[in-house]
Amino acid sequence: MKISRLFPRASRVLASYFDRVRAFQPNARLYLTSVILSGAAMGVYRLLFNFYVLSLGYDEALLGTLITTSSLTALLSALPMGYLVDNIGHKTALIIGTAVLGLAVGVMVLFPSALTFVLMNIVLGLAQSLTGVTMGPFLMENSGEKERTYLFSFTSGLQMASAFFGNWIGGYLPTWIGSLQGSAPTSPSAYGGALAAIAVAGSVGILPLLFLRPVRLARDKRSVFAPLAYFGQHSRLLGKLILPMLVTSLGAGLIMPFMNVFFRNVHHQPDPVIGAMFAWGSLAMGVGLLIAPPLADRFGKIQLVVITQALSIPFLVLLGFAPWFAVSAAAYYIRLTLMNMSLPVYQTFVMEKVEPSARATVASLVSMANNVGWAFSPQISGWIQVNYGFQPAFAATLVLYMISIFLYWRFFWYPLGKEQPVSPVPATLKPQ
Repeated sequence: MKISRLFPRASRVLASYFDRVRAFQPNARLYLTSVILSGAAMGVYRLLFNFYVLSLGYDEALLGTLITTSSLTALLSALPMGYLVDNIGHKTALIIGTAVLGLAVGVMVLFPSALTFVLMNIVLGLAQSLTGVTMGPFLMENSGEKERTYLFSFTSGLQMASAFFGNWIGGYLPTWIGSLQGSAPTSPSAYGGALAAIAVAGSVGILPLLFLRPVRLARDKRSVFAPLAYFGQHSRLLGKLILPMLVTSLGAGLIMPFMNVFFRNVHHQPDPVIGAMFAWGSLAMGVGLLIAPPLADRFGKIQLVVITQALSIPFLVLLGFAPWFAVSAAAYYIRLTLMNMSLPVYQTFVMEKVEPSARATVASLVSMANNVGWAFSPQISGWIQVNYGFQPAFAATLVLYMISIFLYWRFFWYPLGKEQPVSPVPATLKPQ
């Protein structure tokens, strides 16, 4: 009896899901195509760049400096980028950001030095800030209420799915290129050749963006002082929306940029194994992101954020402190999926709280919150790793993640339970 009831319900959920996916607008579909192409290239980059720097004789402290440089740049440029996006339009912003990302990677391969790495990570930070600030308002502008949460999650899910292929290929790419060069797979030339190849391949992601139909805000809705004005009028709400993300980023910046180094130095795994791990991790996260929207419809956006992130905590403990590679690897997959599957849902929640003319401003503030931790924590973590290893960094991340989960609950779920004891899903977001 239970099985017979389960299948009709699953069929209804799938039908509702595909109905919302079919509702994606042409601009959204073009953007998703670009996400697939550029996401695969960035998957290779994130896997191999740390190894490339280490192969040149630098240590983890420089890695921390580079991550801090790009994130701090993104942090400081977020508000100006929000205003720039409103003036040049989403299409132009996305094209410029995608092109500059590939250019910066290419320069680091052609002219490898500590100074070049620092300068190009500043350029990367600017490009990441531009594309990051643009994404949320662009998706809001090119979606209806019916499919909006699905589009946000689908975008992130496709990024992870494409990163699956990027990570998988990236694990073997230095070996292939090294064999062609007659060099070792872990040599600077092998890593550099792999990064050069993906810099060229990633530029293909610009092509779908050329066909976007631009939509711009009216001139009277833009102002140089709009970010400050909006913050002043809604500081309490924005503080609640952004503070949990800020605390999460402080914890994430301590460990997430160094996961490939963690598995190499602590568990002594070779590049192909780490590449395969990152690939399957991206795929698992992509699946989690794709199933998040119907769960948010069923339980509520904030409920999904709190529950999934809280469930990830025990697996973070196993990831960082288990002495066995198999246990740590399994925990890595589960934690990655649980901790991140609700992020696009929360981003939708934030964007829905503000009027269209303020979305680029709020997206800038969200970008700043996400980049604060990545701007400062990696520098601290790099020093900790050199002197004390990974365990203190994992312990600090645990504390910060638990604080952020409490803040999500206290700011949004607790008041909802007191003031609105009815359905946890807003009426406008109920399945139609």
